[in-house]
Amino acid sequence: MALITKAIKGTKDMLPSDAYKNQYIESTAINIAERFGYKEIRTPVFEHTELFQRGVGDTTDVVQKEMYTFNDKGGRSITLRPEGTAGAARSFLENGLCNETMPQKVCYLTSCYRYEKPQAGRLREFHQFGVECFGAASPLADAEIISLAKSFFDELGISGLRLEINSIGCPTCREKYYTALKEYFSARKDELCDTCKERLERNPMRILDCKSPICSEIAAGAPVVLDYLCDECLEHFQSVQKYLSALNIEYHINPRIVRGLDYYTKTVFEFISDSIGAQGTVCGGGRYDGLIEELGGKKTPSLGFGLGIERLMILMEEQKCEFPKDSTPDLFIAAMGEKATLKAVEIAKDMRDEGYSCIYDLNGRGLRAQIKHADKLNAKYIIVLGDEEIESGITQLKNMENGTETEISIATFVSGYYNITLSNQLDELKINGEEFDFGSLFGLNN
Repeated sequence: MALITKAIKGTKDMLPSDAYKNQYIESTAINIAERFGYKEIRTPVFEHTELFQRGVGDTTDVVQKEMYTFNDKGGRSITLRPEGTAGAARSFLENGLCNETMPQKVCYLTSCYRYEKPQAGRLREFHQFGVECFGAASPLADAEIISLAKSFFDELGISGLRLEINSIGCPTCREKYYTALKEYFSARKDELCDTCKERLERNPMRILDCKSPICSEIAAGAPVVLDYLCDECLEHFQSVQKYLSALNIEYHINPRIVRGLDYYTKTVFEFISDSIGAQGTVCGGGRYDGLIEELGGKKTPSLGFGLGIERLMILMEEQKCEFPKDSTPDLFIAAMGEKATLKAVEIAKDMRDEGYSCIYDLNGRGLRAQIKHADKLNAKYIIVLGDEEIESGITQLKNMENGTETEISIATFVSGYYNITLSNQLDELKINGEEFDFGSLFGLNN
């Protein structure tokens, strides 16, 4: 039978075999963010197009080529979010967080949408972990947010990442830099791609981020932004380096990092891996001191980063990072007959109410098939209920790992299950290779 449709190009289903890995990454992300004082924020999947045009920048590839934009039934231009920062900044202003004590620290796990060529780890619908720190001007904040990202990677067991940092200055020193860039690129204007010819007048720094091989080759000899920093921006960048050194975070200065979004100022950074091909950026971020003002608020120094979950998953699998084992049922009840099935339903409810995972057959399988199914699910324990067990009120709780069986009362099943499994866990627990006497620990043997 042929499918009437398939998943749209650039999208990907997440199956249960991978979902638990994704949950582990996401829970680790939130946990690490909370250690640094960040709280989760959730924003709508679509916003007014103007938010991204003003916030992200209408000279960027994201706005010019990649956004999913449409008119709704009211004739308003709507865009699916291509990244997380602009929506978080809009929410910061609209919901009055700008009036609270600074800094305001938020984090998010969100889906994003960009119309670009699908490739490994680069999907048209992808998922992002990001953090935003609103209202912090100190270079200490720059170092801390980089430290947060590194702590996240360390917690996941990712190795071999290279931290590259740069400063792209403030509007004051960048004006001189733009003049130098225009002079340089104008000499080879005819060789630039059509997009970069437009950028030359509006935002020449965007040419440095062009993916065209010819433009990239020309940009390799362009003036370096670090040579044009004003005293304040240079001091800020030097302080960031000082704090990174204090945190024992190794870094490399790369004056070619400009990031792909217009809102960045001063510090920009990327964590790069050589394990996942040519496009090895795993995480990118930096400071965006002018964004809140651009969106209609008061000038608010801010910074953040974002990283793609799909690319992170590829990297972790490439490096064979350890994931926790997927959850398995605590108990499988193999029931035969109507009375046994009713009792299985009752026991399962009691088990679930107490926080245990409990499964029973839904398809009317025979006993052998049910046991085989329990084994396939990697159930920790199994019981068989039939007429004999219902009549006697007793069944056998079988440990599926070692095959041992223990008699257990059906009437007091949950408490019995707790005592048996706890006893098994204590029997397996050893300290320094010897059985540990818990009674002596609590003075119960005197």
